[in-house]
Order: sequence, then structure tokens, then C-alpha cells
Amino acid sequence: MTVAGLVVAAAVVLALLVGVHRYLWRRFVGDTTAEGSALRRTGTVAVWLLPLLTVGALVSGRTGAPFWLQRVLAWPGYLWLAALLYLTLALLVGEAVRPILRRVLAGRANESSRANRPPVTKVLTPEAADAPAVPAADILVADAPAADTRAVPTRRLFVARAVGGAAAVAGLGTVGYGTYGVLRGPRVKRITVPLAKLPRSAHGFRIAVVSDIHLGPVLGRAHTQRIVDTINRTQPDLVAVVGDLVDGTVADLGPAAEPLAQLSARQGSFFVTGNHEYYSGAAQWVDHVRELGLHPLENARTEIDGFDLAGVNDIAGESEGQGPDFDRALGDRDRTRAAVLLAHQPVVIHDAVAHGVDLQLSGHTHGGQLWPGSLIAGLANPTVAGLDRYGDTQLYVSRGAGAWGPPVRVGAPSDITVVELASRQA
Repeated sequence: MTVAGLVVAAAVVLALLVGVHRYLWRRFVGDTTAEGSALRRTGTVAVWLLPLLTVGALVSGRTGAPFWLQRVLAWPGYLWLAALLYLTLALLVGEAVRPILRRVLAGRANESSRANRPPVTKVLTPEAADAPAVPAADILVADAPAADTRAVPTRRLFVARAVGGAAAVAGLGTVGYGTYGVLRGPRVKRITVPLAKLPRSAHGFRIAVVSDIHLGPVLGRAHTQRIVDTINRTQPDLVAVVGDLVDGTVADLGPAAEPLAQLSARQGSFFVTGNHEYYSGAAQWVDHVRELGLHPLENARTEIDGFDLAGVNDIAGESEGQGPDFDRALGDRDRTRAAVLLAHQPVVIHDAVAHGVDLQLSGHTHGGQLWPGSLIAGLANPTVAGLDRYGDTQLYVSRGAGAWGPPVRVGAPSDITVVELASRQA
């Protein structure tokens, strides 16, 4: 994209964000609080301050700001991104409810007014008896008391507060539950994948697949420890860490990654890079995970009991001349043996098919992370989550064990997947 195109895109995004925040202020603050009140002043400050914290969180990570500052900005800044999404969606639903609620309240007010209206009594004098007849409806209208117009603004304020309050509860409740899901740690999924070339001796071989841990200013050492403990409880034969381990440098996040040294598997633990490693110093991280006891597969292959295990670098490494090299990883192997490939992004599946891979294990998508993000992820990835087949190659995509940006997941729970290989000869 050209510089002019980037400027136009940035201007469109900025205008959209300003418009959304203005909409939130009007519905949550302007329509529900009195002009000049403390609540209005507080709400106005919040609507201006929170997006600034979000910008600070995004910029500080990219500019190498001190890690303590990244951590200070990350929690409120990233959480506001998620809150902005779900508060806006909740308010949009409320727009459909708002006129219905107004009509219901107006109807009840009219019924109450008619029920409380005193009966009209007319005493007819002889002169009145000779007067032209007046329709009863006109008499009632003429004698009816004037409507109390003060009820209209009161009703409007009630509707604004009811809809705004419900939207706030729904939006913030969704974010709160999604945050709890991330901080609680990933749950274990188990799937069985039959491989035609897998020998009987490897039947039941279990691979614990974990991707997108995303250690950073929000998720730290405790997050890593939860993941390691969960993996070890499954007693896998092999552990596959399929990229996007970190969002930061070894200097800042080395201690957070140390629990990975506790991973326990009969055939060891293996690692391939994701795109975020190349934003954080991929070479340094490859060296560091090797020190922790993991085996990096940089466009490389190793023989496991009954099958070949290969790994390729992430596509993001192409900018450093370290992109995926399928010929180097798979070109000279014995194709009568089953092959399992570790590749961070699902989009390389077509290269895997061309090189006779039986099973590709990937991550990257987060399953969309924040609904309706799965719809967007589906436009850029062949498979968003779960097991799929492309020709003779099967692809399994994990939703990941962490979160990028907001530590929130909605409609895409985090997971560690135990993939059990099955031999069709067994």
C-alpha cells in the first residue's frame, strides 16, 4: 500500500473511532445525566481518557517503551478495546428496543390517564335542551383536562437510562466473563486423527498442541505456569509449541517463559516461530527456548517413532530472509512414512499438500478471539479452528492458549489440544 493509501486508511479508522466514542458518550452520558452534573463530567473525562490509554498501550509496545510503562498502560488500554466493541454492539441492539419501550410506556400512561379521569356530568336547562345536539366525543374532549407534558421528558429519560443501563451490564458483563476465561487458563481438548501411513507401533501417539500463548505486558509467568501444568497433566508423548509464544523481548519476558523448562514429554518438546516472534527478536527467542529445553524446528525435520516431525518458520520471517522453506524441511524425506508438520499459520496448507504432509498443526487465528472476529478470520484463513481436510492432508488449527491485545475471549475459548494419532492398520 502506498503512503497516500496508508494516510487515507488511518484517517478513516480515526474518524470511525471518533464517531463511535461520540455515539457512546451521547447514549451513556449525554442522554442520561444532567448538564453540568458530576456524573456528566466524569463520563466525559472517561470517554476521552480511555481511548488515549488504548493508543498508549498499542504504541508503547511497538516503540520499545520501558516494560513497566507497557504493563501500566496495557490492562486499561486493551480492556477498553474489548469494552468498546461490546458496549457498541449492545447499544445497537438497544436502538431497536428503545422505540418499543417508549410506545409501551406511552400506552400505559394513556390508559392510566383515562382510568383516573373523573366522569363528566351535564345538567341541561330548558334553554340547553333546545340547543343543537353536540356529539359526546366533542363534549369529552372539550371537558378533558390538558395533558401533562412534563411526563414526556421524564419518560424519555427513563428509557435512556433503562436501555443504557442494560447495554452497560451486557457489554461489560461479556468482557468480564471473557477476561475470566483467559485468566483461568486454557481447557484441554482431545481429538483423534487417523493417518493412513502411520504404523501400528505409533497407534495412540499423543501430541499436546499449544499455540499463541502471547506472553507480554498482560499475560506473564503465572499464565505460562498454568499452561505448563495443564500440559503435563495430560502426560503427552510430545509437546508442540506452534508459534506466537511472546509479545516482547527476551530481556523483558525471559523470566515469564522460564516455566517452559518444566514441560515433560517422552519424545520431548518442539517449537516453531510465529509472526509475533519476528516482531520481538526471533533469533534471540529461538536461542532462549533451546536453553529451556525445547527443540526449535527451523525449516527442519526429525524422525519420531513411526513418523517424521517437521517444522517451518513463519511467513513473517521472509522479511528477514528466514521464511518457510518446505523443500529444506520436507524435500528429501521418505514419503512412505507419515509426516506431521508444525506451521504457525494455516495458510501454508497448500504447500503442505504439495509436499505430501499427512497432518499440519497450526494456530494463529485464535478462533477469532472476539466474536464476530471469527467471521473476519475466516476471510484470511482456510480454517479458523478445528480439524479440516485438504486433499490427502489434514489440518488442525488450535484456538490458542492466550490472547493478543485485550486479554478477553468471546465465542472462542482458549485451548490446549491433545491430538491422538491413530493407525488404520491397528
